Amino acid sequence: MQLVNERYSIQGIDILDLVKKYETPLYIYDSSVIKRQLDRLTNSFKVKNLGIHYACKALNNINILKLINQWGAGLDTVSIQEIWTGINAGFTPDKILYTPNCVGVDEIEMAIKLGVQINIDHIETLEYIGQHYPGVKLCIRINPHVMAGGNEKISVGHIDSKFGISIYQMPLVERLVKALNLNINGVHMHTGSDILDPGVFTFAADILFDIAKKFKDLEFIDFGSGLKVPYKEDDVCTDIEELGEILSEKFNSFCKEYGRDLKLYFEPGKFLVSESGYFIVKTNVIKQTPSTVFAGVDSGMNHLIRPMFYGSYHHIFNISNPHGKPRVYNIVGYICETDTFANNRVVNEIHPGDILCFKNAGAYCFSMSSNYNSRFRPCEVLIHEGKDYLIREREKLEDLFKNQIVAI
Repeated sequence: MQLVNERYSIQGIDILDLVKKYETPLYIYDSSVIKRQLDRLTNSFKVKNLGIHYACKALNNINILKLINQWGAGLDTVSIQEIWTGINAGFTPDKILYTPNCVGVDEIEMAIKLGVQINIDHIETLEYIGQHYPGVKLCIRINPHVMAGGNEKISVGHIDSKFGISIYQMPLVERLVKALNLNINGVHMHTGSDILDPGVFTFAADILFDIAKKFKDLEFIDFGSGLKVPYKEDDVCTDIEELGEILSEKFNSFCKEYGRDLKLYFEPGKFLVSESGYFIVKTNVIKQTPSTVFAGVDSGMNHLIRPMFYGSYHHIFNISNPHGKPRVYNIVGYICETDTFANNRVVNEIHPGDILCFKNAGAYCFSMSSNYNSRFRPCEVLIHEGKDYLIREREKLEDLFKNQIVAI
């Protein structure tokens, strides 16, 4: 996004013009940012076989998936529905990873029949697959018991996490592999999101390498993701180039010890799409209380729940008044809950009708939206190669009633 002559634009397209065309609330995605992040990640690792699989739960619009497929990446999925969406977007099954958690075997059987790579984190499920689907290639998701991530809700590799098979259960897994002749072709870990320190990855990598040595027919090692992106000016973030250099050296050394070259997989979600997204809202009211000035906007936790759910920070600025006097506001939504986007936030002076922009709205924003309070979900617009494309229509009243059945 650029500010030129007091007007904000994306790839040369004026955002206020987009507001006039599509109205608010509105999600906008800049495809050039996604491509930039994908290239950064790809160029940071110096290994013979690198596989990038986009974690599509972050942003699953089919147009985004089509671009990522065109740019050569694969797909990381966590549900059968995400697999179906990925196939519809053009991904072949061999480019899709499926890493479910606490699902029934019926869903896993559907994924097996579609031919995607299965990644299992449940011992009983390993037994079931070995008994009913002998020969199916399986990856094992390890819980390395490494506490990492921006907060406890996105730290998934610690000892009390529901994700992964504990490293302390690996002797049992080894016995099952031998007894059932399981075809283990990969090992996987994911320690959390918003991981800043490359040392966390390298420490967990050493654990994963030790486990990988126990399986002689591996094709890949998957390090998950969790890379931190900047949310504020001068914010710290994962140095992907440093991580790539360190982990590439470790991985290449392991492959030499293992006796052949394996593939190194990563599953970035937020890293690819977070900075590409902007959420645009209109100010409805300015409300003064004895201690607080509220700026109430035409959206809420139904459209962007991350600040309420995770305590996440989104930089907010006034597109309509880029050089106005800075003032302190609580920026809140129109939902009948305490749906506060930001407390005591300094923003250039806001008036009713002003257009505000939330940055880092590309990951886990629209994909976590809902119809709470019977509100319509917003539209989505993609800016690609200097043109704007409507990629999801704003919902209408009939969409709320679509699957309801009048039974009485």
